[in-house]
Amino acid sequence: MTDQVPTIVVVDDSATSISLYQFSVEPLAVNFIGFKSPAEAFPYLQEHQPELLFLDIIMPGMDGLTFLRRLRALPHQKDTPVIMVTSKDYAQDRYIAKQLGALDFVIKPLRFKEIRDLVCKHTNIKQPEQNSEQNSKP
Repeated sequence: MTDQVPTIVVVDDSATSISLYQFSVEPLAVNFIGFKSPAEAFPYLQEHQPELLFLDIIMPGMDGLTFLRRLRALPHQKDTPVIMVTSKDYAQDRYIAKQLGALDFVIKPLRFKEIRDLVCKHTNIKQPEQNSEQNSKP
């Protein structure tokens, strides 16, 4: 077993979305890195393999599916766990994402708990215990 802290990478052109991911994973023991474009993320991903990558589909310049195709061409990124994120639920995008090995396909807007659940589901991280105040909400 390794004591290495998992790295979660987000590629999304929305600074607000990146902040949402960052706040969502704050209670978890992870390194968080956010990039606003595939062009920013690619040099990092050429050198590093995150434990989980959240990838927005609709972005200017290069869309997330094209970026994933490019990423999968790198030998060390062939099996990187990727969750595709989009505001449009198109069957064709789901099909292509699946063909490119995406683990999951989620629709915006995402919520804090949904992001944390996805991170915990696809890494070895355990959910932080919820306080009794949250459990008592109707």
